[in-house]
Amino acid sequence: MNVKRNSLLSLFLTIVLLSTLILSSAVSSPALAAPTAQPDAPQDIVQLQLVASGLARPVDLTAPTGDRARLFVVEKTGYIRIVTVANGVYTLLPTPFLDIDLLVGSGGNEQGLLGLAFHPNYAANGYFYVNYTNNSGDTIVARYRVSTGNPNLADPASAQQVLFVDQPYSNHNGGQLQFGPDGYLYIGLGDGGSGGDPQDRAQNTGTLLGKMLRIDVDSGSPYGIPANNPFVGPGNPLDEIWALGLRNPWRFSFDRLLGDMWIGDVGQTEWEEVDLEPAGDPGGRNWGWRCQEGTHIYDTSGNCPTDLSVLDDPVYEYSHSEGCAITGGHVYRGSPNSAYFGQYLFADYCAGNQLRTLTYTGSAWVRSTHTLAPPGGLSLSRPTAFGEDAIGNVYAMDDLNGATPNSGEVYLLRLRPATCVSGNYDLNGDGQIDVVDIQLAAGDWQRPDFVPDYDVNCSGAVDIVDVQSVAAAWIGTLVE
Repeated sequence: MNVKRNSLLSLFLTIVLLSTLILSSAVSSPALAAPTAQPDAPQDIVQLQLVASGLARPVDLTAPTGDRARLFVVEKTGYIRIVTVANGVYTLLPTPFLDIDLLVGSGGNEQGLLGLAFHPNYAANGYFYVNYTNNSGDTIVARYRVSTGNPNLADPASAQQVLFVDQPYSNHNGGQLQFGPDGYLYIGLGDGGSGGDPQDRAQNTGTLLGKMLRIDVDSGSPYGIPANNPFVGPGNPLDEIWALGLRNPWRFSFDRLLGDMWIGDVGQTEWEEVDLEPAGDPGGRNWGWRCQEGTHIYDTSGNCPTDLSVLDDPVYEYSHSEGCAITGGHVYRGSPNSAYFGQYLFADYCAGNQLRTLTYTGSAWVRSTHTLAPPGGLSLSRPTAFGEDAIGNVYAMDDLNGATPNSGEVYLLRLRPATCVSGNYDLNGDGQIDVVDIQLAAGDWQRPDFVPDYDVNCSGAVDIVDVQSVAAAWIGTLVE
């Protein structure tokens, strides 16, 4: 048996170390999975680290795939700023990556430059996409390209309009952009504004308002329609629609491990909701607005189905006794040794210094509430958005509602264990030890910016011993 084990180990190590396929994130799993290691229980207090300050209403944060050295922060007034990361030190660059202030209308509290998504192949094509309201208050999704010769500057002349949506009111613009695991661009749009969806747009499949859209930016001009979109066909419903019945999906995200879509849909006067669409879902879901607010009847006139049981319920809702507007977040995948690994993180715009999490118990998602602790007497007053960097760290943004100009802040949620946790070989936390885990360790071998979780023996560095240990653990599962 030892001869067989050693032969397999040698073979697989050779394959892994010669391979250039070093994965930056895990593939989707068909089932909800938990890490094999038993983490410590979550703490009531989550420490924050100040990353950047002096920002003009930050509302989004992301990074290109594999870019560990930079964060890109969206300022609602029309700028994208870069924060560099080196040895744990964050530095806000003075020159914006992109300045489209003259194109952006940000007079309304829910207007402005609202979303940013880098093309999955950004390293090769330099494309990124922005979502903003123009000076007439209408939604524009546009593609830009990074400039030639300076990776920290975009080319403002490279703009190509991808989508235009007329906005009847100044609020409920949505604004989030995300590339899904399928490589398509998802666009969250609110119901058009006012209150109570007066024109019943969210249930009207002849308009893009109140919908989640899914388009193919790599085909067609300016985009194509994925052949398996749920409503593809002539006439109404519109082909771009992926899901309907949304009031204002201000922030949504994809679980970088499982591929599930999470939507924080801002409610009307009584209920806030969290919607969950599993990876591999065929689309076409109806999240209920305005027929329902959360799971509660709101207005069943107009376009509502006769049978309300066909509507999709949220996995979690809370009343306005606990807040005023949900700030959707992310499933935390930064560290498989963290107590928060696999939990959905979110907040409420009116509940400062508070983090809320949903944990799956096997039958339901259960909420916990934690206190956020900014340093030096600072306060996360208006949690307006969350963002992820290239390795899964989660950041929170403080909008401050424009009360004081250029007073917005970005904080890192310090969710990684303070000390190394040894012996966890399931590096991506998908419930099994396999070649993906070996590739993750190999990818960080001898890198100065390694992820500490991949230092499986806690030696202080990721080296060949860590790769061998993970490979040996995998072989052990094969020959048991």
